[in-house]
Parts: sequence; structure tokens; C-alpha cells
Amino acid sequence: MNDCSPSPARDAHDAWDRIRARLRAELGEATFASWLAPLTLVDVDGEEVTLGVATRFLRDWIESHYADRIAALWADHRQGIQDTRIVIHDGLPPAADGEPPADGERLQLRRDGALGLRAHDERLDGLGSPLNNRLTFREFVVGESNELAHAAAQQVAGVDHLPFNPLYLYGGVGHGKTHLLHAIAWCIRGREPSRRVLYLSAERFMYRFVQAIRQKDTVAFKERLRSADVLLIDDIQFICDKDSTQEEFLHTLNALLDHRCQVVVSADRAPSRLDGMEERLKSRLAGGLAVDILPANYELRLGILREKARPLGIADAPREVMEFLARNITSNVRELEMALHSIAAHAALLGGAITLPTTQWVLRDVLVAKEQKITIEDIQQRVAAHYNIKPAELSSNRRSQAVVRPRHVAMYLAKQLTSRSLPEIGRKFGKRDHTTVLYAIRRIEDLRPKDPALDEDVEHLRRSLEEPDR
Repeated sequence: MNDCSPSPARDAHDAWDRIRARLRAELGEATFASWLAPLTLVDVDGEEVTLGVATRFLRDWIESHYADRIAALWADHRQGIQDTRIVIHDGLPPAADGEPPADGERLQLRRDGALGLRAHDERLDGLGSPLNNRLTFREFVVGESNELAHAAAQQVAGVDHLPFNPLYLYGGVGHGKTHLLHAIAWCIRGREPSRRVLYLSAERFMYRFVQAIRQKDTVAFKERLRSADVLLIDDIQFICDKDSTQEEFLHTLNALLDHRCQVVVSADRAPSRLDGMEERLKSRLAGGLAVDILPANYELRLGILREKARPLGIADAPREVMEFLARNITSNVRELEMALHSIAAHAALLGGAITLPTTQWVLRDVLVAKEQKITIEDIQQRVAAHYNIKPAELSSNRRSQAVVRPRHVAMYLAKQLTSRSLPEIGRKFGKRDHTTVLYAIRRIEDLRPKDPALDEDVEHLRRSLEEPDR
């Protein structure tokens, strides 16, 4: 006789569906979509339920604000459940080769584990820019500087309608903006094959638009563009001072947002700093959530180096080598990757061991160029000009807030952008002790998350020093 009673797995999924419905009703659609929609049921083992969410940020927030209510609902809906755990879990199965599926073979993980093929949509053929299958959420190394951007990107990838739209990611070169846009595209295509996802660089958007004008085919171009369910535009700053392109993009943006289609935009600066961009467009871009991706700190740079070293076959490189690279290559992730490729190629071609002296020799030109590029004097001149004080005041004994804050900022930037030691920095600021420099650095580190104006000043100064010709 066949047993037609629901399986334990089916019963657990049904209970989870009922719990989600209760949470949505209790908290409201906006709150549920923002924080709880990404939660997935990972496992039910005896008296314990395991729920998964993709980022530490979301896990910690849910544990702090909603874990008790979720546990109570599980106890109500499933007899015998005593404990509810929330873990970091991306919810996607690994592809056979460890990479996203190829175009035309998008896979969707359904609740019952079945896999389905993505329907082909000819309207978007040839319109978008290619996606890099190495730029996924799994490959993105998360730290304090990019945690909020990563969490926001994960939400966009996992929720149909968000309370913030568009999502605007901005930061310097090599800070991970493009990586997150590609990761969003891969994740949505894997989770929801029916959604039409279009990724475009701003330059390609402009090229396609001009091409449509020349071919007198703008109506078709607009229809194709606006057929996307999710539009991701990279490096929007490239259409500054391009009036007709901006006008077309604004109309497209309005059309998609009005139809509740998700839009994600990246740029190298905040919307308000997009000189040459029409005010209406700047306002629309700033109308959702704008997230600044800050430069990677030492711990994140070290984590990125360890992650990137594995596919190069140099994961066993000495710790002192990794620490040296993390301390001395601070501008962006791309330079870190270039440095790793250089030392890996040197070791592979010449057969020598990777050592600190060898690394210093291989990267001698990079390190010398870096030292020549930014000096403490450069930093002092730029900071003084920004705060409208004299450079000499940074080394003076004046202790008014109008001088102390710029002095602390300059010391902080000196540590971030040069390889000078704390005593060396102190000598450049009126022969101050290294403990004074350390206090200034920690003070700015503590204040940046709490003081948006200070944070924007520091980031603007850093970018102007690292990319003076931008």
C-alpha cells in the first residue's frame, strides 16, 4: 500500500511558506522584502531548523531584529522544533565546472531541486555587453568597505521588488562595482530564468543609441531596451556632457522604474558629483539607494590576495609576502591582482620560490612609481586646499578644530596612500610622536562610518590624489 502522506521535506517547505506569509502580514511588504525575503530554508534536522541568507550583514541584522519571532513561528507551525539557526548560505548549487552556466543554458533551482532552462528572448540579443563568468557573488570578497554594497546587491538579486530603486553603486577604479553588477546578473539569471536581465556599459549604451539614430531605428532600440526586467548600467559617468544620450537614458530609466523594473547603476562618484549630468537625471539616480564602495582596508586586501592566489597556484605563498602586498598596494583590487600575476609568472617561468626579497625585486617598478606618485607633501597640499587653510598649519601647534580635523585627515591619508611608517609621518607633521599619528588614524577610522560629510571629504581627497587627471 502506497503511503500518500506528505514527505518530511515537503512538510517543512509547507511550514516555511506559512511562516513567510505570517511574517509578511505582520511586518508589511516593504520590510519583509528588504530583510526577510532573501531567507531560504536550508535544512530541518530533528529539532533544529537551519535558514540561510547570503551575507553576514543580513544574517546579523535578522538575528538582532527578527530571530526570536521566526523561532516562535517555527515552534507554532512545526511540532518538535526547538532551535532555529541562521547561517550564511547563498542557496545556489555549484556548477559542474565551478562557473556560471554558459549563455543559453541558464539553470534555475526550483524548490523541489529540479532544473529548468531559460527561455530565449530575441529582443535582447546582441544589445548587452558580455558577462564575465568569474565575476559572481562566490568570488566577491566582502569586508567593511564593501559590505553594504554587497548586501544591497544580494537583495537586488534575490527580491523581485525592492523599497529602493534604482540601486546606485559608486567608488573608485577597481573597488568592485563591475563585479557586483555582473554578480547580480548571474544570480538573477540562475534563480529566475524568465526575468530578462540586460547588462550594458554606459559606453555601449551610447554607441547603440547613436547607431540607432544613424539607422533611423530609434523606436526599435527603445522597445528592446525597455523590454528588460532588470537593467544594469556600468560607469554612467561616461555619458556626462552627452546631452542627447542623457535624455534617452532618462526616458528609459523613467519607463523602467514606472513599471517597477529593477535598475542598477554604477559610477565613479556620487550622483551629486556627476558634473555635466542633467539635474533631472542626477535626481532620479539619487532617488533610490546610493552606496559608496570605499577603498579596501588592510584586512580586506589581505583576504582578496588569499582568494585570488588560489587559481594562480600560489596559495602557499609566505604570509609575509601577502602582508607586504596588502600594506604596499592600496589603490585598488586590480593592482593587487596584477601584482599577484607578476610574482606567480616569475615563479612559474624561472622556477624559483616566492620570497619577500623576490617579490620586492619583481615589483620594484610598481613600488617606486607608487612612491613617486603620492608624497606626504602632496597630501598636505591637497588637504590644506580642501579645508582652506595653509599647509604649514598642519605641522603647527594650533589645536583649533579648524586645523585638528584636517591634520587628522592628512595623517590618515598619509598612512593609507604611502608606505611611510608612523614615526616618518609624525616627523612630517611638526615632529609629532608616532602615537599621535596612530590616534589620528584611529580617530578618522572611527568617525567615517558615523559622519557622512567627513567620509565624503576623505574619499574625495583620496580619489583626487590617486587619480589627479580624472
